[in-house]
Amino acid sequence: MTDLRRRAKRLILYLMAPAYVVAGVLHFVVPELYVQIVPPIFPAPLALVYLSGLAEIAVGIGLLIPRTRRYAAWATVALLVAIFPANVYMATHGVVIEGMPGGGDPSELVRWGRLPLQGVLILLALWYTRPPAETETR
Repeated sequence: MTDLRRRAKRLILYLMAPAYVVAGVLHFVVPELYVQIVPPIFPAPLALVYLSGLAEIAVGIGLLIPRTRRYAAWATVALLVAIFPANVYMATHGVVIEGMPGGGDPSELVRWGRLPLQGVLILLALWYTRPPAETETR
């Protein structure tokens, strides 16, 4: 792996992992915002919000620890697949998130743009599922 690529991978890791932790914490701070995007087909939306928040915190921390990074990356992929229905629901049903600071009515572009973004996040997580080279373990 080239030095530039190794640096980019490390930078992305140190941006991505804390972002998952922060997002997970927000599931506990303002769960009512997340409950609104759980598709009605799923039972116990609040429990699912807490569960996904806990999972986001766990993968974020796990990504930062070299020993658990690969497992956490696979768990991140699974988590992103599991929460994808919420993004689809938001896009297809024009969900307006009540109580969101700055307004909870994202544009159609934002609603639909989240779907391919999820694919990008999955690809990024997959990058960390590969065994690390000797020089990448720090």
